[in-house]
Amino acid sequence: MEYKISARASGVTPSLTLAIDAKAKQLKAEGLDVVGFGAGEPDFDTPQHIKEAAWKALSSGFTKYTPSSGLLALRQAVVEKFKKDNGIEFEPNQIIISNGGKHACFNAIMATCQKNDEVIIPSPYWVSYPEMVKIADAIPVFVQTTEEEEFKITPEKLEKAITPRTRLLILNSPNNPTGTVYSADELKALGEVCIKHGILIMSDEIYEKLVYDNTAYTSIASISPEIKAHTIIVHGLSKAYSMTGWRIGIIAAPLPIAKVIAAVQSHSTSNPVSFAQMGAIEALTGPQDHLSVWIQEYSRRRSYAWKKLSSIPGISCVNAKGAFYLFPNISKTGFKSVEFAARLLEEERVAVVPGIAFGSDDNVRISYAISMEQIIKGLDRIEHFCKRIVG
Repeated sequence: MEYKISARASGVTPSLTLAIDAKAKQLKAEGLDVVGFGAGEPDFDTPQHIKEAAWKALSSGFTKYTPSSGLLALRQAVVEKFKKDNGIEFEPNQIIISNGGKHACFNAIMATCQKNDEVIIPSPYWVSYPEMVKIADAIPVFVQTTEEEEFKITPEKLEKAITPRTRLLILNSPNNPTGTVYSADELKALGEVCIKHGILIMSDEIYEKLVYDNTAYTSIASISPEIKAHTIIVHGLSKAYSMTGWRIGIIAAPLPIAKVIAAVQSHSTSNPVSFAQMGAIEALTGPQDHLSVWIQEYSRRRSYAWKKLSSIPGISCVNAKGAFYLFPNISKTGFKSVEFAARLLEEERVAVVPGIAFGSDDNVRISYAISMEQIIKGLDRIEHFCKRIVG
């Protein structure tokens, strides 16, 4: 039988980051010694007090439906988080708890974009942004950034990319895959361009807590009431609390947009997992002691990886200020990213994600959310590979 697939679905490209991670795990399961730099999740366990809160809820029978936008107590905890951490005031009805950060992004795009709307995406970008835009029948418009700009879109480049059909700018700071963090002044300048042209901003802030070298983190919505009125914040607990499998995402939006997103979610997934929400309340309101420990360790790994990568023939690398990725340039090896990654996996048993998945074929992404032992082993293998092919 010939099955007819919708044009919307057939135009979507599977996630290359998930594919690489799955391939590395498959090879490990076959008994091969593979170093996997592809993971986009912490190697630390979820803090114990969070797990205990969820277990208590589960064991007490808290296993039924909740309001589709999430428990009021959890939405109130999110309101308090934004007030305390970012100086931003929200009401609980402006908050939607989604099924993970990815779902938060998807909901925001589906609620605001329609056929032939244009969405500006600075490149390099997280792999799922353009695919979500395409699912919404909108058009991704990529704005290339450079290493000299620390992979940041400038107000001038943003202004040049805007057309009468532009609906949304997607910002991600700290950034996946580059680790870039925008300053308050840089965000203010971008926000003012969006106000001038009546463009919404989707600000993906899921790596907010993971910044290094005393880098100050600013949410773009905190800069002014006018910019806040143009901003949808998408967030989640996956990265700062190692809750990737819990699937708890966060949306904070102007009320008219929040109402639409709530309606969309009510007819698609409905509520996130009930007992996971109880764990999320504990994550936001309970002890935060783990963060300083994790950040110190990530910073140690990042410093080692950046220095090592910068010393390898054929590779240059901009140091990251946040998240847990580096995005080394491999163009001087003579390979583009897919061939580089394929040969590296085949010949050295090291898995990296080709930069083409993020819009830059001269780079690969390396996650340092793995043990230092694995980082040292993997980078030594990359050095051996590059010395062999570059000389």
